[in-house]
Amino acid sequence: MTTTTDSRAAARTAPAPSSTYRLGFGRLLRSEALKLFTLRSTWWSLGITVLLAVGIALVVGLATQSLPDEFREQVPLNPVTAVVSPLQLTMLVAGIFGAMAITGEYSTGMIRSTFAAEPRRGAVLLAKTIVVAATLVATTVVTSLIAIVVLTPIYGSNGFAWDDAELTWIPLAYSLLAIASVTLLGLGAGFIIRNGAGAIGATVGLLFVAPLILSIFAAFGESWRWIADLAQYLPYNAAGTLVNGAGDDALPALIALVAWPAAALLGGWALLRTRDA
Repeated sequence: MTTTTDSRAAARTAPAPSSTYRLGFGRLLRSEALKLFTLRSTWWSLGITVLLAVGIALVVGLATQSLPDEFREQVPLNPVTAVVSPLQLTMLVAGIFGAMAITGEYSTGMIRSTFAAEPRRGAVLLAKTIVVAATLVATTVVTSLIAIVVLTPIYGSNGFAWDDAELTWIPLAYSLLAIASVTLLGLGAGFIIRNGAGAIGATVGLLFVAPLILSIFAAFGESWRWIADLAQYLPYNAAGTLVNGAGDDALPALIALVAWPAAALLGGWALLRTRDA
């Protein structure tokens, strides 16, 4: 009887064998996509963004074509300008979308389930980065294609010069880079702040408020000019420089667009490793 009792007690107190199972990265990507696309708010926000962006491009196209012929002959108008004209709107949506993609998990507590399924937090950050950025880039591609189809009959013979990459393909590619950059900037801010309102405020402030504040210093004389010049390295201004024809400023603007989200994600990764979910 004593032997039986001791064996049962040992069975109850013996530690459970640790599982060696690890979630594959492909399955992790699929789980992140599933969490994102099963939310109705995702489809609503992306759908409304596409409609508004195409609408803005259409209005800009109609407005430019209504200009006097004399003006259009003196200042040739590039139809791609109309396609990328909603960039400010799409960058705003991308930043908010990136921030909400992770702060929503913190607010609901789902992030704990995510880390329980995949303890490697860096892998979770990487998977979410890929899924969220790919979603916004794909949305921008769809938006641009629809805008091009809509604008082609409007511009007629003065349409898209697809044989000139500097007028068409390069600005469109830079617009995709800008969207990816701002999306990941918002995502990084979300990982750092872990609060929806705070992450959105930080992202929007960096995108649209910081350039206004820095531009004020231009009125204080040449000794303060260098502060105003820093505005060109902020994400929104760097994106505008690239999309509208960068020239010699292309490389600094390109570095800025890559550096901002990289810094935000690295900061989020560092904090993710050291603090509780």
